[in-house]
Amino acid sequence: MDRQAIHEELERAQTTLHRLLDNATEDELRRPTDGTRWTNEQLLFHMLFGYILIRPLLLLLRIFGHLPRGISRAFAGLLNAGTKPFDVVNYLGPLGGARVFGCRRMGTVFDRVTTSLQRRLDTEREADFALAMHYPTRWDPFFREVMTIADLYRYPTQHFDFHCRQLTLADEGY
Repeated sequence: MDRQAIHEELERAQTTLHRLLDNATEDELRRPTDGTRWTNEQLLFHMLFGYILIRPLLLLLRIFGHLPRGISRAFAGLLNAGTKPFDVVNYLGPLGGARVFGCRRMGTVFDRVTTSLQRRLDTEREADFALAMHYPTRWDPFFREVMTIADLYRYPTQHFDFHCRQLTLADEGY
């Protein structure tokens, strides 16, 4: 497990998000994205939310990681069966989240969340990085059938990078 590489990924995403937020005009933020039904501002919130979700996902993995694999497989199957309601919530969340947070607050929250993840990463025991559980692969293209704690730390930046390419801002970050 390369903690330093994950730190660097988190810092790069943080720098990119701030550059995008600082350079985006109001018109650009309201512009539709490429390949989603969200505006740029809504997609930026969705990208932030990918990081916010890691703490509860880590908690779930710590619980299921100590149970027989069949239990997490059944749980992932149940979640996969609920993909349609998840998709609705996943779509509607950024509609409200972007309004509630606004761009300036998104940057502050992103900093707080990534700093918290980095601190937590630094305190992880090496043995815990191997804990694993099954995930609902229909919920996200970056969820693999079985994921470890190390995978979870990498997930939000993979998600971030993917969606960054869908932004239609003058400064797309890449």
